[in-house]
Amino acid sequence: MAASPGPAGVGGARAVQGSGPSGFAFDAGLEIKTRSVEQTLLPLVSQITTLINHKDNTKKSDKTLQAIQRVGQAVNLAVGRFVKVGEAIANENRDLKEEINIACIEAKQAGETIAALTDVSSLNHPESDGQITIFTDKTGVIKAARLLLSSVTKVLLLADRVVIKQIITSRNKVLATMERLEKVNSFQEFVQIFSQFGNEMVEFAHLTGDRQNDLKDEKKKAKMAAARAVLEKCTMMLLTASKTCLRHPNCESAHKNKEGVFDRMKVALDKVIEIVTDCKPNGETDISSITVFTGIKEFKMNIETLRENRYFQSKESLSATLEAILERTEDFTDSASTSHEHRERILELSTHARMELQQLTSVWIQAQNRKTKSITEELELSILKISHSLNELKKELHSTATQLAADLLKYHADHVVLKALKLTGVEGNLGGLAEYACKLSEQKEQLVETCRLLRHVSGTEPLEITCIHAEETFQVTGQQIISAAETLTLHPSSKIAKENLDVFCEAWESQISDMSTLLREINDVFEGRRGEKYGYLSLPKPMEKAKIAKLGLKLGLLTSDANCEIEKWENQENEIIRYGRNMSSMAYCLYLFTRGEGPLKTSQDLIHQLEVFAEEGLKLASSVQAFSKQLKDDDKLMLLLEINKLIPLCHQLQTITKTPLQNQVFLKVDKCITKTRTMMAILVQLLSLCFKLLKKFQMENNRWVSVTNKDSVDGKT
Repeated sequence: MAASPGPAGVGGARAVQGSGPSGFAFDAGLEIKTRSVEQTLLPLVSQITTLINHKDNTKKSDKTLQAIQRVGQAVNLAVGRFVKVGEAIANENRDLKEEINIACIEAKQAGETIAALTDVSSLNHPESDGQITIFTDKTGVIKAARLLLSSVTKVLLLADRVVIKQIITSRNKVLATMERLEKVNSFQEFVQIFSQFGNEMVEFAHLTGDRQNDLKDEKKKAKMAAARAVLEKCTMMLLTASKTCLRHPNCESAHKNKEGVFDRMKVALDKVIEIVTDCKPNGETDISSITVFTGIKEFKMNIETLRENRYFQSKESLSATLEAILERTEDFTDSASTSHEHRERILELSTHARMELQQLTSVWIQAQNRKTKSITEELELSILKISHSLNELKKELHSTATQLAADLLKYHADHVVLKALKLTGVEGNLGGLAEYACKLSEQKEQLVETCRLLRHVSGTEPLEITCIHAEETFQVTGQQIISAAETLTLHPSSKIAKENLDVFCEAWESQISDMSTLLREINDVFEGRRGEKYGYLSLPKPMEKAKIAKLGLKLGLLTSDANCEIEKWENQENEIIRYGRNMSSMAYCLYLFTRGEGPLKTSQDLIHQLEVFAEEGLKLASSVQAFSKQLKDDDKLMLLLEINKLIPLCHQLQTITKTPLQNQVFLKVDKCITKTRTMMAILVQLLSLCFKLLKKFQMENNRWVSVTNKDSVDGKT
C-alpha cells in the first residue's frame, strides 16, 4: 500500500524516540538492530556446526586453522554487538532488565567460550601441546553453541515484548488525544491538540511500520497494512470533519460525519493491537467465513488422501464438505448482477460435482472391501474426474467475479455521481442531493457485493484481507460522503464543508483505484503469475528506502529542469516538445512512486510506465533526428552526439524492464530509476540545445528571406 507524507502519514519507517505513561523510552530502531545482529549470528552458528562435524583425521593446514579462528572471532564480535543492544533495551525497561541482563551474560559467556575453543592458529607449533580446542573438546563447543542460541532467542523474545508494549502505549496516547479532540469547542484549542495528535500518529505509524515489516505471517501483514491504511486516510478526514463541526456546531449531518471518522479510527487502532498481541478482545474468534476457493482446495486435499488411506474419513463428511462449498456459490447465483449465462453455468457445474462425488463414493466403498488393481485404477479415475469438475467450477466463478468487477470499475471510472453530489452541494439543491445520494448508495451496494465475490476467488489469504478491507471502506465511506454532501447542501457557501466533501470523495476514488489493482493481482494469482507487488512498504530495509528516495529526489529535480526548458518554446505543439513533456510527466510519476505517492501503485505499474517512457524517448530521438537534417553540418553533429547517448539508454531500459528478477524488486527498481535519471539529464540538454539551434535556424532563415526580398525590390527598381 502506498504511503503518503503529512502530519500523520503512516508511510515509511524510521527510528523515533517515544516515551509513554509507563515511564519507558525505547528507540524503535533497536528492533531493527536486534534483527540485524541476529541475522549475522545465525549463519556463523551454522559455520560452527560445520566445524563441530569437522573430521579429526583431516590434515590441519595453516589455512584451515586460520579459517576456524576467524569464524570463532566473528561469532564473538557479533555476540558483543548483540549484547550491547540487549543491555540498551534492559536499561530502558526496568521490568525486564534482570531477565535481559541474565540472557546477555549467558550469550557473552557462550561467545567467549567459542572464541577460546576456536583459537587454533598455533596448533601446528610444539608449544600448543595440551591446549583445549575444538578438536579436543567438541562437547564444549556444542554446549556453547546451544547456550548461545538459547540466550539470543531469549533476548529476542524479551525485546519483542518491549516493542509490543511500546505500540500499546503509543496507541493509548493516540486514543487519549482523540478523546480530547472529540470534545473540543474552539478552533484555537483544536489546532493545538491536533498538532499533538499528529506527532503521536507519526510515532505510532513508524512503530507499526517497523512491526509490519518484521511480521512473517502474510495474513497478519495484510491485516496490519489494511489497518494502517485506514488510519492514514482517516487522519485527513478527521481534520476536515472536525473543522466542519466547529464551523457548523448545530448541523446534525456534520456531527454524524465526524463520529463516523472517529469510530473507524478506533476500530483500526484496536485491530493493530489484536495483530501485535495475537489475541482478540473477550476471547472472540475470527468469524469470517471460508471462501469457495479455500473450501475447494481443502476438499481436493481430502479426496486425494483416499489414494493412501481409504478409511481416512466418512462419505458423510465428504458430502457435507461439498454441500458447504456449493452453498457458498449461492453468493454468485443469488446476485442480481450475475448474468443469466454465468448463473446457469454455475448451477450446472454444481450439479455435475455432486454426481461426480456420488460416483467417487460408490467406487471408494468398493475399494475398501477389495484391493484389486482395477478398482484402484477406477478410484484414481474418479478422483481425477471430481478434481476436474471442481476446477471448472473455479474457472466459472473466477470469470463471473472478475468480469463483474471489471465492468463495474469501467462504468464508474468517471465518478459522475460524486461530481453531481458536489454540484448539488454548492447549489444548495436538497432535491438533487436526495436523488444522487440514492444513486451513490446503489453504487456502494454493487461495489460491496463485488468485493465479497472477489474474496471468494482471491486465491490467497492476503488478497482475501484486501477484499474485506475494500468492502468495509466502500461501506463506510459511502455513508460518510452522503453526510458530508448533506452538510454542504445545508451550508452551500461553506468552504470548509466543501473541502470536507472533497476529502471523502478523494478517499472513494482512491479505493476505486485500489480495487483495480486488486483485480489485477487476483487475475495474476489465478493465472499463476504473481506480480511483484511494490509499494513503499515493499522495501523493508531503511537503507533501501533511503537510497530509492535519494534517487527519486534527483529525478524530481530533473523534471523541474525539463519543464523550465519546455516553457521556453513558443510552439508548445512542436513534436519535440510534445514527447519531451510526456517524458517529463512520466518521470514525475516515478518520482512520486519513490515517495509512496501518485498513480503508480505496484511494480507492474512502474514497469509499464518505464516501457512507455523508453518508447517516448525513442520517438523524441526520431523527431530530433528529423530536425537535425535541416541544420548545418556542425550544428547537426552536436545534436546527433546527444541523440547517440539517448537511444542506447532507451534500449537498455527496455531490456531491464523485460528481465525477470525474482525476489529482487529493490535491485530492479534501483536500476530502472538510475537509468531514467540519466535519460532525463540528457533530455534537459537536448531540449536546451534544440531550442538554441531552432532560434539560430529561424534567424538565418529570416535573414535569408529579408535579403531575398531586398534583392527582389532592387531588381524591380
